[in-house]
Amino acid sequence: MNPVRRRGFLRATAAAGAACALTGPAAARPEPAGPPPFHDPRQRAVLTPPARCTAFAAFDATATGRAELADALRALTGRARFLATGGSPLPTGSAAPPADSGLLGPRVPADGAVRVTVAVGASLFDGRYGLAGRAPRRLRPMPVFPDDDLDPAWCHGDLAVQLCADSPDTVLHALRDITRHTRGALQIRWRLNGFTGPSRPTGPPRNLFGFKEGTANPDPADARLMDRLVWAGPDEPAWAAGGTYLVVRLIRMHVEFWDRVPLSEQERLLGRARDTGAPLDGAREGDAPRYAHDPEGEVIPLDSHIRAADPRTPHTRGQRLLRRSYSYDLGTRANGDLDVGTLFCCYQQDPVRQFTAVQHRLAGEPLTDYVTPFGGGWFFVLPGVRDRADWYGRALTDLTDEGRTRT
Repeated sequence: MNPVRRRGFLRATAAAGAACALTGPAAARPEPAGPPPFHDPRQRAVLTPPARCTAFAAFDATATGRAELADALRALTGRARFLATGGSPLPTGSAAPPADSGLLGPRVPADGAVRVTVAVGASLFDGRYGLAGRAPRRLRPMPVFPDDDLDPAWCHGDLAVQLCADSPDTVLHALRDITRHTRGALQIRWRLNGFTGPSRPTGPPRNLFGFKEGTANPDPADARLMDRLVWAGPDEPAWAAGGTYLVVRLIRMHVEFWDRVPLSEQERLLGRARDTGAPLDGAREGDAPRYAHDPEGEVIPLDSHIRAADPRTPHTRGQRLLRRSYSYDLGTRANGDLDVGTLFCCYQQDPVRQFTAVQHRLAGEPLTDYVTPFGGGWFFVLPGVRDRADWYGRALTDLTDEGRTRT
């Protein structure tokens, strides 16, 4: 696409997205007083439980300069606002393409709205956009860990967008909408769809090994705890306030082998009872494992997944992660095995202090015989959108400072 025409297209779609967000919902119902739920100094989806369906898409930025990148982020914000709040797309002329794919009908419903999370990768801070001096302090390309078998086609990205909703058509509708309005500046690098099941019978959903996922998560409702574990610290660049680090891991699960392992061995590998989710020394899912009473690992093995991931010592309290896991199903591999696994996401204040420390403890755990990480990336979740004049990454891509001469 010609750069001038592309730039004009992005400006037009940004304006159209903002117009849809302003006029769509209002045409159907009066707008409530105060800012709509979309607006917040932080991206609200970070602390919300997993939805039934998700799509995680990593993008390469193809914008020709920082101004065009800002236009793309402005357009993305307008679409995210509209998709999150619902409404009727603006009418277009008879000779123009429809304003919406129509996948959800003539009106985007607000009661089943999509949740959008937008993050940036380390590669965005190279020389293309004059942003090198603005990178979050702890953002870097995802390293390779000892048990990884990473495929470059499934790794990294300049930008990441996660879409969460309660139906797959809502997620796909949102992805089509966003890619349509950012075409020419952002191109999908890789994408994976995920899903969760209902509680069976209670508690968090189960992963494809049949075990409950996310049992020992820190409480997102504890604001002080989230400030210590999740939200960016005061030593980050000023623009990054309200952001957080996101680590994404694509983990293939070798279910054909797992399904031939005795249940008692499965439980010892994980450290929890499959039916109840309780630690092997407890009776209920919420029971805390009593490692001090089992120093030799006779009940919960020392190399079990839960014990290696979080030994629950004073030293490891600051290494806890806020986990958000989804299952995926890519069909069948060339060897006939099911191509299924986990789309693992976690939020933290410091991916080295937290995620990397956990990975080092998990290196060589017995569970690695049944799982293979093959992709993902490290990203920084941008601050939220404060009001209708704001957009994702506005402070980051601001052209009114010294960075202007470098674009």
